[in-house]
Amino acid sequence: MAVVRILVTGFEPFGGQSLNPSWEVAHALNGLALEGAQVVSVQLPCVFAQALPALQQALAQHRPDIVLALGQAEGRCDFSVERVAINVMDARIADNAGAQPIDAPVVAGAPAAYFSTLPIKSLVAGLKAAGFPASVSQTAGTFVCNQVFYALQHTLAGLGVHSGFVHLPLLPEQAAHWKGPTLPSWPAHLQIAAAQHALAVLVAHWQQGLADAAISGGSLN
Repeated sequence: MAVVRILVTGFEPFGGQSLNPSWEVAHALNGLALEGAQVVSVQLPCVFAQALPALQQALAQHRPDIVLALGQAEGRCDFSVERVAINVMDARIADNAGAQPIDAPVVAGAPAAYFSTLPIKSLVAGLKAAGFPASVSQTAGTFVCNQVFYALQHTLAGLGVHSGFVHLPLLPEQAAHWKGPTLPSWPAHLQIAAAQHALAVLVAHWQQGLADAAISGGSLN
C-alpha cells in the first residue's frame, strides 16, 4: 500500500500577536509518521498577496493525498471543521502587509463557493468520541483563512484529493492578554493531540474509501 501523503498548513501570527495556534499545531505535526501515512507541514503568511503563492508551491512540491489547512479563530471553543469556502475577501482588519481588501473575489470568475472534501461529519464524530470538543462550522469567515480554504478547494477540484479547513481556538497565552471579555482557549498540547487524532481519522477514511457519516451537523442560525 502506498504511503498517504498529508500536507498540514498553518499561519504565521497576525493582528499584532506573537503566536498562532494553527502554526504551533502544524509545526508540531511536521514529520509525523502515522500508520501508512507521512505528514509535512508548511507555514503560510497571513498576507492576501502571499498566502496563495505559498499554498500553490506547497501543493506542487508535496503532491498530497490529504490536505488539512488550519487557522486561528478567536471566540471558537472547539475544533471547528469548516463546511464551505466562499469566493470573497472582505477583511475586517488589515493583513500583515497592511492590505485590507473589501468585497473582492478570491478567484475572479470562479464559482461562488466550494465544499470541503474532507469527511467532515466523520471527523467531528471521531474527535468527539476521543474526548475532543468539535463541531461543523458553516462559515470560515472572509479573511485570509477563507481565502486559503477557497483557493485550496478551487485548485484541487476534481483531482480526488481530500482537502479542507479547520479553525482552532486561541492558546491560553493569547486569551490571557486578549482585550475585552475572556475568550475560550485550549492548551497547545491538547490542540496537537486533537489534530493528530483528526489526521488518523482522515487516513482511515482515505485508506478504506469510506463515505462520510450521515449525521446531523447543521445549525439553526
